[in-house]
Amino acid sequence: MKAYTKDKLPSASISHMVSASMGEIAACLVRVPAEVIKQRTQAGILGAGNVSTSWSNLLYLLQNQSGEGVLRGLYRGWNTTILREIPFTMIQFPLYEYLKKLWGSHEQVEQLSLLKGAICGSVAGGVAAALTTPLDVIKTRIMLSHERVSVSHLITTMIRDEGYRVFLNGVGPRTCWISAGGAIFLGCYELCSSHLSSMSLFIKQ
Repeated sequence: MKAYTKDKLPSASISHMVSASMGEIAACLVRVPAEVIKQRTQAGILGAGNVSTSWSNLLYLLQNQSGEGVLRGLYRGWNTTILREIPFTMIQFPLYEYLKKLWGSHEQVEQLSLLKGAICGSVAGGVAAALTTPLDVIKTRIMLSHERVSVSHLITTMIRDEGYRVFLNGVGPRTCWISAGGAIFLGCYELCSSHLSSMSLFIKQ
């Protein structure tokens, strides 16, 4: 996707944003149902005492949608997940590329080491996670809600009952968790990218 958009968009940053966003939308086709099942299991909404495996949880969910429909139930929170993931990726990946470029120009190298790539990934992931925590809180509340509620109504209710600080619930653990994930994911990405580039040059020779 990045290779396709690189020559069609005005800057590399916009190309990174668009490519990452399209990838996240595709990933959410799987991620959203998995999140619904996971969060309802953790909250006890699926009757965790009666089921013990992920497949059982899935069957339980499919058989106990309260008139909502299977697909609508599995994809509850789809819109808010997309609204969380797109800003997240639009922050994380351009910031990651910027940090790599900045560090590389400082050391006058084109390719960062695995460790340095992991550090850039950790910082980019942590910043993106912290800034999108309010969206994550809203998404989680919608997924765990027993009834379908509008985002505007949910936000109004949360502010009225819990105050503005509720939107930062879990910001610490979320930032730490995604920082660690960013280090592993983007560090491995940097390693694979380096190896593939080396292989490509070797084949051309």
